[in-house]
Formats: sequence, C-alpha cells, structure tokens
Amino acid sequence: MRWLGALLIICCTTLYGFYQARLLQERPQHIRQLRSALQSLEAEIVYGQTPLAKASINISKQLNGPVAALFKSFSLKLTERKATANKAWEAAIEDTWKSLSLKEKEKEVLLQFGATIGTMDRNHQQKQLKLTQTHLERDEEEARVIQARYEKMYKTLGVLAGLFIVILMM
Repeated sequence: MRWLGALLIICCTTLYGFYQARLLQERPQHIRQLRSALQSLEAEIVYGQTPLAKASINISKQLNGPVAALFKSFSLKLTERKATANKAWEAAIEDTWKSLSLKEKEKEVLLQFGATIGTMDRNHQQKQLKLTQTHLERDEEEARVIQARYEKMYKTLGVLAGLFIVILMM
C-alpha cells in the first residue's frame, strides 16, 4: 500500500512538471498565432476593406485553438452590437484569457491595441497593428528563451519533487 501511495505521489508531481513545461511550449505558439492573426487582420482591413466583424470571423476560421476562439468571440460581440469595438475586444480577451498561455504583458499589449481598434482611419489602424505585432514579436522571442531555459527543468523537477516527498515520508 505504501508503494502504491509513493507511486501515486511521483506520478502526480511528474504530471504537474510536464503540465508546466507544456504551458511554456504553448506560450510562444499562441503569441505566434496572435501575430499571424493580426497580420491577417491588417490585410483584411487595409487591403480588403473588410468590416471588422467579418474580418474577425474570417480569421477565426483560418486558425484553431484559443486564438481562433478569441477572434470568434470578438466577432460575435461586434455583430450583437451591444458594445463598441474596444469593449467587444476587451470582453473577448476576458472570455478566452484562461485558455491562452500568455502573461500579463501580452494582455496589456492586446488591451492597448483594443483601445484603438475601429477608432482610426485605415492608415493609423495599420500603424497600430504593426506596433502591436512588434511588441508581440519581442514577447515571442522572450518566451522562446524562457522555454529553452526552463522547459526541461520543470519536467525534471516534477520527477525529483515526487521522489523527494516519497523519501521524506518513508
């Protein structure tokens, strides 16, 4: 019975370590998807002259996962016409935030972008999109460095923490 408990502890801590490592893997992926989505949004708005709601739903169909859900939620909130573009963007971020593996600084960048979305002419909107993409590019590079540095450590610490707890309990 003791061995079963020890095995259970080791399995749980190992799974937690792998979960944390997966979050580190997902963060650069989600940032890359956001950058790609914003590039598509720029093309839709500036060159295709597509309305914001339609452009957002088109982008959500091109992507998958939480970033697609963000743009789909944004599009739905815009089509309901219950809020301005800024409020719809903020609400969409709040709705999907827990499923995104992002940090608060990325949230701030997205909220700053949302404050200007739909309020400027196409040229200024394009500049704002480029600025947001630049910020996200910097954050993606930082996320890659953190992933390279800590991913293996989280996996190893999960196993070692379980072993340490088992040794302390025996």
